[in-house]
Amino acid sequence: MALEAKTGRQIWKTFTIADEPRPTDKKNKLGKPIWGPSGGGVWSSPTIDAVKNVLYVGTGDSYTEPAVRTTDAILAMDLTSGKIVWSRQLSEKDVWNTSCLIPPGLNCPDTPGPDFDFGDSPILRTLPSGKRALIAGQKSGVVHALDPDQQGEILWQSRIGKGGALGGIQWGPAADRDTVYAALSDFGIAISDASRIPANEGFGPDPNTGGGLFALKIATGEKIWDTPSPGKGCKVKGCSPAQSAAVTAISGVVFSGALDGHLRAYSTKDGAILWDYDTLRDFDTVNMVKAKGGSLDAAGPAVVGGMLFVNSGYGYFNAIPGNVLLAFSVDGR
Repeated sequence: MALEAKTGRQIWKTFTIADEPRPTDKKNKLGKPIWGPSGGGVWSSPTIDAVKNVLYVGTGDSYTEPAVRTTDAILAMDLTSGKIVWSRQLSEKDVWNTSCLIPPGLNCPDTPGPDFDFGDSPILRTLPSGKRALIAGQKSGVVHALDPDQQGEILWQSRIGKGGALGGIQWGPAADRDTVYAALSDFGIAISDASRIPANEGFGPDPNTGGGLFALKIATGEKIWDTPSPGKGCKVKGCSPAQSAAVTAISGVVFSGALDGHLRAYSTKDGAILWDYDTLRDFDTVNMVKAKGGSLDAAGPAVVGGMLFVNSGYGYFNAIPGNVLLAFSVDGR
């Protein structure tokens, strides 16, 4: 949806799935008719291309059948009208919803897809040659580069992980002029009792699976370096080495948080870890509220005015909860 900034008046509204949902011939496990098509959720902020006067949006999977062509896709929408100018689907027939994780899967499709959403904002870059690239990381574990000037034609694709419902690239890479930096989730699930649902104690992170940071050439997708997670085998309950949170890049440094509570700074040159801060502890806060750190997930660090700000604590899927906003200064103040 586009709104007039001054008044909030709606200018246009576009659905990622154009067809109206209707009852299908499919029934759920209670015998109730399933409606479709549905899904195509937008999990991230859109990206504006002022040159083409379009908005780029990444979409999620279909939630119910029938599968449609605008899910697991990058859409280009006209900024003035909201009309979809082009769509490039990167995973076909991916129909999945959360009930697929919860026995007996009342609304799960008969043949569920892999849940390969796009959860991150597309990154638009112009190379020194003048060629432009639209970069997007996917939960499939693949980083894609599309040509925004040729209807989203694929320039290159590079796999950095195996992917999955909580795997691959979750909340977003970062990029400078020549390089894209992508963190790998590949979150592993440890189940001690397969009959239990995610909220129970028998379901939680695998402390030995996931994580890593990768640097790829924007021009070709060639891997420059990769740094495995140093947090494999962490012992704290709810701990995972997966690096699901969005990545933040500044000159010479990339910041990536992990579900084990560590915020790490990496050299853009070779991926060496320059700094590692464990947020998994209690904190004395400026507003005197009792606080503790936990897993780092979703939003990446914000850097402004010589300061770095990050929130710590994310209890989803029995990861480590917390409730603190941390501010770091270069000079230690």
